[in-house]
Amino acid sequence: MMNLMKKLAALGLSLTLVLSLAACGGGTDDTSSGNDAASGESGETVKYLIGISQYGQHGSLDNCREGFLQGLAQAGLVEGTDFEVDYQNANFDDNQATQIGQMFSAEDVDLMVGIATNAAVACFNAAEDKDIPVIFTAITDPVGAHLDAGNITGTSDALPVAGQLELIRALQPDADTIGIVYTTSEANSVYSVGVYEDLAADYGFTIDAVGVTSQAEVTQAVDTLLSHGVDCLSNLTDNNVVGVLGAILEKTDEAGIPVYGSEVEQVKLGCVGGAGLDYVQLGIQTGLMAAKVLTGEAACQDLPYETIENYGLYINSDTAAKLGITIPDDIAQQAEECAA
Repeated sequence: MMNLMKKLAALGLSLTLVLSLAACGGGTDDTSSGNDAASGESGETVKYLIGISQYGQHGSLDNCREGFLQGLAQAGLVEGTDFEVDYQNANFDDNQATQIGQMFSAEDVDLMVGIATNAAVACFNAAEDKDIPVIFTAITDPVGAHLDAGNITGTSDALPVAGQLELIRALQPDADTIGIVYTTSEANSVYSVGVYEDLAADYGFTIDAVGVTSQAEVTQAVDTLLSHGVDCLSNLTDNNVVGVLGAILEKTDEAGIPVYGSEVEQVKLGCVGGAGLDYVQLGIQTGLMAAKVLTGEAACQDLPYETIENYGLYINSDTAAKLGITIPDDIAQQAEECAA
């Protein structure tokens, strides 16, 4: 009987050790067959844990996330087999973004993904102590955001401002002043406004920019621009502004003032047109970079951040007709139609 009790006690200790070891680490080993690129030693498949922090929910950021997953798939990584995702949304709240980054660090994720600047900065700050790699996307100015050095890389959504100014001039030959609402604390927006101001005179425009500190101030800023008599508004990828685009368009439509979007989702919502990026494609490009980091093909330090060279033209002919704007034939032939 004593020998039996000793054997049972030893068996219990062995099981405890096995369970403890199985609970350690961010990535998990799965002996089921999977993608060769994700295979570790002895043929075991490593299942990576990816933490995705999205700063808020709107069309362009959603497209980045969806494209990112498509990029991983194009690289041969299968969700559920090669990786799992912990997706979190900060609801445009910096404190939530910070908490999400800290949570990912506590989980020992294998990779953090920050969609938009505030989310990426929070992830990078949380990842540094453990040297967890970070991939970002939807950041206009990674250098200005201090995300261009360290165990981090990703993709920039720098706006094609010259293309936007050309489009506005083509659709509104007599326009003089372009209004812009931007968040003063968002580095991307400050950078983009500076580019607009540098290039505007080349196209015969002046820029009337009104800064806000929160989303609650955006519609009031639009009222200010309309009272100044601007000829149109041009949107950035400013999260506070894009988050209330519907309310902006109600005001501008009533005033008969066109709004130009910076990406396709804004034009679908009712902007008259835009020269902008395809955020799904931006996400795909980001996912392909992430796959290289996850599988050990490259380190973040070996991958300088990337930008998309080509941009698209988008037109909402319903909005144009409502505002009495004629789309030139050459623009109509080049642009993607986004009317409902």
